[in-house]
Amino acid sequence: MVGDLPRRLVAEAIGTMLLVIFGAGAVVAALLMGGGEISYAALGFISLSFAVVVALVIYAFGTTSGAHINPAVTLALAAGRRFPWAEVAPYIAAQLIGAFAGGLLIVGGFGRRAAELGTGLTALGEGVSYGQGILLEVMGTFLLMLTIMAMAVDRRAPSGWAGWIIGMAVACEIFVIGPMTGGAVNPARTFGPYLTTTVFGGDTPWAQFGVYIIGPVVGALLAVLVYDQVARPVRELPEEAEQGTAGEISGSREPAGEVPLARHPGHDQLRERLGRGSRWWRPRQRR
Repeated sequence: MVGDLPRRLVAEAIGTMLLVIFGAGAVVAALLMGGGEISYAALGFISLSFAVVVALVIYAFGTTSGAHINPAVTLALAAGRRFPWAEVAPYIAAQLIGAFAGGLLIVGGFGRRAAELGTGLTALGEGVSYGQGILLEVMGTFLLMLTIMAMAVDRRAPSGWAGWIIGMAVACEIFVIGPMTGGAVNPARTFGPYLTTTVFGGDTPWAQFGVYIIGPVVGALLAVLVYDQVARPVRELPEEAEQGTAGEISGSREPAGEVPLARHPGHDQLRERLGRGSRWWRPRQRR
């Protein structure tokens, strides 16, 4: 992240606003086109809309604020010591404000009928208990956060793919748990449409809101814990890296920091930037 805190908060607010407009907004569009019903095929288009907007927000604001756009992600990164706790509250506040703004813009675009349809809110499906809803949201958020850890946090991840893969993880979880809970995996995504619907006099299931807080937060925390214990990203293990963990990953017995640049996984990009004539490009000679 390269921006100062105020600029990062604006990025989080805009990113979450776009998520609600083009994610929850897709739900409203599907309801209008389907006469108040959402078929499984329509759910596929909703999933695609969520995937695309998540990817674009990550590419637009990822280097500015990290593009969390999700309070559960922010809390999990802080718990995993990858984000300062002092900035957690401002980030979550910006995300909630952005989500509410997104809900208002949905009503502004579709009219009050959007609020009558719930502004794309998430709710438990018929026959789904409170506990089942929490479990499903835990599973969906676990998949999302595991993907974030693998593609955006771990430096071993291939560059340039984070946005699309994380977006597809969102689509994947909606395919599975969408019919049961709406597949929120994000407290802000639920909060924005809930508050907007309430403001415009719609019917809002606030009693279910706990599902969309507990489930995503628990799922994200579990994903960080599992990733750290199983995948163990190198940059989070400086002592092991010094003892050669990075060398083992690259197929070499050389300790971390001693991998010849010519064999480094990112050498193609470095060669393009520095050029072969640079002394930094020449491989280190073995002794």
